[in-house]
Amino acid sequence: MPYHATAQRPGWEALPASVRAAVATRLGAPVVEARVAGAGFTRGFAAVLRTADGASAFVKAAARAEQPRLVDWYAREAAILTRLPTGLPVPGLRWTLCEAGWYALCLEPVDGRTPRLPWDPAELASTLTGFADVAAALADPPAELTSLGLPRLADLARDNILWWVEVAAGREPAPPLPDPVRGRLTELVALESLLPGYAADATGLTHGDLRVDNVLIDRSGSARFCDWPWLCHGPAWFDLAGLLITGYAGGLDVDSLFDTHPAAADAPADALDVTLAALAGYHLTAAASAPSTASAHLPAHQRWTGEQALGWLARRQGWT
Repeated sequence: MPYHATAQRPGWEALPASVRAAVATRLGAPVVEARVAGAGFTRGFAAVLRTADGASAFVKAAARAEQPRLVDWYAREAAILTRLPTGLPVPGLRWTLCEAGWYALCLEPVDGRTPRLPWDPAELASTLTGFADVAAALADPPAELTSLGLPRLADLARDNILWWVEVAAGREPAPPLPDPVRGRLTELVALESLLPGYAADATGLTHGDLRVDNVLIDRSGSARFCDWPWLCHGPAWFDLAGLLITGYAGGLDVDSLFDTHPAAADAPADALDVTLAALAGYHLTAAASAPSTASAHLPAHQRWTGEQALGWLARRQGWT
């Protein structure tokens, strides 16, 4: 999956003139160059803008009439970014604006790129170390952050992540499954059903959507973590498992990487299996019903992610 080139976004000139003018005013100089972000699966505008005075900024924007959910996500991300603990490897928020039915947020630009796949060892080490710092800082989050009324992973799981139970009940079509897994629906339901209870015990917060395309490796080799609208009350090991799915695809010893990471220190013994079962069901089911407002590459990403999660789980369970 070419995560550096999955996005389908409008260019700078496609934004209404009044929106472009408002953004340029906030930036303090005319925009002379726009480098549209290639990663991601939404169709919202996202680009590094360079202005006539030599400054740069990363700006995301969407029209409420056409993409109301995306506008809500951007606004939620802005509220979260202003309340995250200081010092985290996260692009800082500069400003937001509303103009002509559009919402925009401006972030500090990161001179970096998505990690190479298969994972480069140094980039993987940097990413896992950076996430350990993030997880530690969010283990006891500040009150101003939790006051936002953030969702709970336990509730998100019940409402939107657990799909094997729906398949078993006949309420959702069964996704294509490889032979070793085809007769394991009962086990998949049993594993995923444990996620809400495990997540409910967590006292901290976690990113909620930690994928390789939400990581940037800057010129110093450090990892920066992006796209924060899904911050939620939940265990950091959930995001760790999701991130390492790309490592499994690359043949890494992902079991050891999970078991030895600080974010998994207090994880239940079967937390990894539970998470892989849930993510496999979610992605394989979602691949058949991607929204029209998303990138056309989203179904392929979801199928691939679901297949890798299921393959990793099958290996761990001895189903292969």
